[in-house]
Amino acid sequence: MSRPPGLIVAAAASGAGKTTLTLGLLRHLARTGLRAASAKMGPDYIDREFHAAASGRDCLNLDPWAMRPDTLAGTVAAVEAGADLVICEGVMGLFDGIGAAGEGSTATLAEVTGWPVVVVLDIRGQAATAAAVLSGLARHRPGLRVAGVILNRAGSPAHGETVAEACRIALPEVAVLGCILRSPALERPERHLGLVQAREHGDLARFLDHAADAVAGALDLPALRALACPATLAAAPPPSPLPPLGQRIAVADDLAFAFAYPAILDGWRRAGAEVAPFSPLAGEAPSDDADAVFLPGGYPELHAGRLAATAAWRDGLARAAAHGAAIYGECGGYMALGRGLVDAAGARHAMAGLLPVETSFARRKLHLGYRRMRALAATPLGPVGVGFRGHEFHYATVVEEGPGDALFQAADASGRAIGPAGRRDGAVFGSFLHLIDRA
Repeated sequence: MSRPPGLIVAAAASGAGKTTLTLGLLRHLARTGLRAASAKMGPDYIDREFHAAASGRDCLNLDPWAMRPDTLAGTVAAVEAGADLVICEGVMGLFDGIGAAGEGSTATLAEVTGWPVVVVLDIRGQAATAAAVLSGLARHRPGLRVAGVILNRAGSPAHGETVAEACRIALPEVAVLGCILRSPALERPERHLGLVQAREHGDLARFLDHAADAVAGALDLPALRALACPATLAAAPPPSPLPPLGQRIAVADDLAFAFAYPAILDGWRRAGAEVAPFSPLAGEAPSDDADAVFLPGGYPELHAGRLAATAAWRDGLARAAAHGAAIYGECGGYMALGRGLVDAAGARHAMAGLLPVETSFARRKLHLGYRRMRALAATPLGPVGVGFRGHEFHYATVVEEGPGDALFQAADASGRAIGPAGRRDGAVFGSFLHLIDRA
């Protein structure tokens, strides 16, 4: 069976508008009846929900640093399944990754997959200089194919045409696919971990349709589709990044606990596990027949008062712990498993009380980066010593953590030791770290 063509939407820096243009493309293609699938480069929970809303299909994350080669290849195959075209959104700037070499960057993913790159170029405050930026991106790494450019946030049609002509002169081999004019209607609200979640966006359908209309009216979409190429990496079976926590896994899923990777949940299902969502914010508890519970990350700090006032989820977790179910929390889920959470206003709210942890969102400190992890305790995720790769991104601080056994020994992407992370108490365990794959 032939593989669908794909391309990567990238930029010179964060904030260039690549997410909005990707959403516009996905929405427009879906409206035309094309089966457009999407992927998001790197550890990102929020953009992928917007992708899914725009395309009507799950968006999967691709990560050449955190994923084993077979996991990456299998995830690409899962994205391609049943698709006519694959659009992958990059992360940060095209060459931004780990260290000066940019290991694990969007450019790395383009080289591994063989998908060509279309650059979104934010041309605010520039004219012909934008062509020099494009030239640098296209020629910085030999062998990387920058096939097209979309000019974004032009001040006027004349401004856009000036930049387009400069790009054609400087790089005739790079297709200028069109120009999007600056518009407040194409901007979206943000908060401390990035964009407001898709499920919180009060007028998401209108926003997506506006983005689709802008893309359809300004871009040469047949030319863009003609640039796409099938992936060149060998196909692999769909991945199973992490072993399932149990046979019947209750997964918290609402505004407070939204950060679960579909590839991990799908891997659990393929391994024969049943995955059953429940909403703590809606007063739901994990099913009493669940032998495992997963509390993903999210925004419990924004809903701490409501969680504290809703006893059902805490009582359900207590029952699950009493009958020996494995209970695992990541980041926000780890905070919720603790004894208390201090919100931004300084008010403390009681949490599940299953781990000896107190956290605070009032004492903010950014924790951000890829992580290497080695298990210090045996859990359903694996024995002592098993390794993982993942990431950390939060502003909460630990007020008190202990006593008890640490869950992981952690290091940053370069291997520099960070120290112990997380806690385990019997069958209850968690940390601030999001797992992506086994090492």
